[in-house]
Amino acid sequence: MTARRGLSSLNVTFLGTASAQPSSTRNHSALALRLSGDVWLFDCGEATQHQLQKSAVKMGKIQKVFLTHLHGDHCFGLLPLLASRLNGAGGIVDDVDPRTQASKIESPLEIYGPLGTRAYVRNGLTYTHTLLGSPYVVHELRLPSDPQGGDHTTLPLHESESPLGRNILQNEGVWENVFRDDVVSVSAAPILHSAPCVGYVVQESPVPGKMDPSSYIPHLKRTKTPMSAMSRLQQGEDVTLADGTVLQAPARRSGRKLVILGDTYDPSPIAELAKSPDLLIHEATNAHLPGLDANTKAEDTFESVEVRTKSRGHSTPQMAGAFATRIGARKLALNHFSARYAGNDDANEHSKGIMQGIAKLAAKEFQGDVICARDFMSIDVDLSPDPQ
Repeated sequence: MTARRGLSSLNVTFLGTASAQPSSTRNHSALALRLSGDVWLFDCGEATQHQLQKSAVKMGKIQKVFLTHLHGDHCFGLLPLLASRLNGAGGIVDDVDPRTQASKIESPLEIYGPLGTRAYVRNGLTYTHTLLGSPYVVHELRLPSDPQGGDHTTLPLHESESPLGRNILQNEGVWENVFRDDVVSVSAAPILHSAPCVGYVVQESPVPGKMDPSSYIPHLKRTKTPMSAMSRLQQGEDVTLADGTVLQAPARRSGRKLVILGDTYDPSPIAELAKSPDLLIHEATNAHLPGLDANTKAEDTFESVEVRTKSRGHSTPQMAGAFATRIGARKLALNHFSARYAGNDDANEHSKGIMQGIAKLAAKEFQGDVICARDFMSIDVDLSPDPQ
């Protein structure tokens, strides 16, 4: 992990927003979270590395991959990505020192996912005879019902697999701080789907509060203290003046919070952990859009579409909006759309109308901003306004 004193930016780029089957305008599920210089992937559907090559996200910056579940549309792109990212067959030029041809990656690329992730990666790399030039490690988020030992495979460690992979056990129904440093943490909880599935919560550490210079400058001038002290105060450090006066830095406030859900028909188990996010990313696989969607069945209603969608383990826009309201989200981004909903840009009036219709359905249950994601859409996650 690149050392960071703080996050200058927190950006989400959608690399794939389709459900089940890709379309000509939507790829399989993948999302890149850019934290200043580092990149973390959430899910890695088929052809994610192609999407990366078409985007502004640098593959060589990827440090972690978080899988929500092991359905193929969320993980079939992981092994090709590893081969490229870790200088295997078809290695990435950016990761190789041209003078020595040696990989510049020192610490293992970290992969997080449910039970079976380690077996999937190990078997896939072994039986495709994939050789990697740099290491990786797999951490599994284990449920109480999962076996305490074993990795769902009898194969030994792949030659590039670090033996330091953890089996992370739940504590009171959640996986708290599966990763944490001085700047950001990641926690997780199960969400309900047709297969074991995880939602992730990314929380920035507390940040300096808003500073009123007029509260400090007179004291600095009176004691002939260099104005550079203002920078220390802004970073949250108290300053003691020559006459013994202590200038207290503004109280720190909560950093940015991002909730990224996998496929779900009910994310209730993560609700407490997910409270008050600046951005919630929630699937909206199917919608009832009479008058907009030509494929709408005459016998369908909002209720019948919801029942059918839930039976397949998924959500409607209204369900996503209701959950956003329940947890107090500031913004809601919808993704994981059926292939019948094209992801063209706003120049395509039909596609634009469909997305506006889906957003309006979510807005019936949620009063905040609603965004319908399309491939390569990029969103900056901003801090909540200072409390009054």
